[in-house]
Amino acid sequence: MAIYNHFDMSNRPKLDRTLKEQSLKSGFTDLQNILHYAESISKIENVIAVVSDIKNNISKIYSGRFGTALGIGNYTHENSIWERSLLDLMSDDEQEEKYLAELLFFHYLQRTPRNSRSNYYLASKLRIKTARGESLNILHRLYYIYSPDSDAICYALCLYGALVFDFAGKSLVINSLTGATEELASAKDISILSKREQQVLKLIASGKTSAEIADILTISKNTVNRHRQEILAKLQVKNSMEACKRASMMRII
Repeated sequence: MAIYNHFDMSNRPKLDRTLKEQSLKSGFTDLQNILHYAESISKIENVIAVVSDIKNNISKIYSGRFGTALGIGNYTHENSIWERSLLDLMSDDEQEEKYLAELLFFHYLQRTPRNSRSNYYLASKLRIKTARGESLNILHRLYYIYSPDSDAICYALCLYGALVFDFAGKSLVINSLTGATEELASAKDISILSKREQQVLKLIASGKTSAEIADILTISKNTVNRHRQEILAKLQVKNSMEACKRASMMRII
């Protein structure tokens, strides 16, 4: 996936808001079972397991032997849904790819029927630098745990460990029920924006003003401005320049 000059680190709060702005109509109370599973899998697979509580903005970390090998064996808690000690081992561009993959995965699941969303998880290859200065490829698996109505994500489970299997590209969506895989940065991701929004964004990228776009598409300037706001919201960016860069990264334009 092509990477432009990385955005400022406001991308993490943007993805953070995407998760937290969900409507949690019904609670999910099975946290203790999730924590027990995370602790067990960290020992069985020698991985770092992170359980993030979206609503309460906290994370519980089970570092396992892999955490010890990376020098963060005592890492157990975060007052955030982001595992900062692990992120600090990645370059800014690597972090940006991680956030982008998770944003794409979120939108992928939004387009998936509710009753099958829990079948999918994200697998990404990440590159970190150890305390000894060595570069290491690792496998990151992200599982979203939904509310009983499958409408909102209550918890996220992240597993970090050795890259035990390789694959083309940087990130895959995997159906754990069927074994089917799909490269995340594919043509399907274009549907994050409607066809009209893609048209508007392409014209913005070419340097056209709202008035010029309105004339070209035969719509009102107010409609163009509404499309602009929808584009910013869907791509989780704060201005048109960032929208164009992110859309290029997503291969939307």
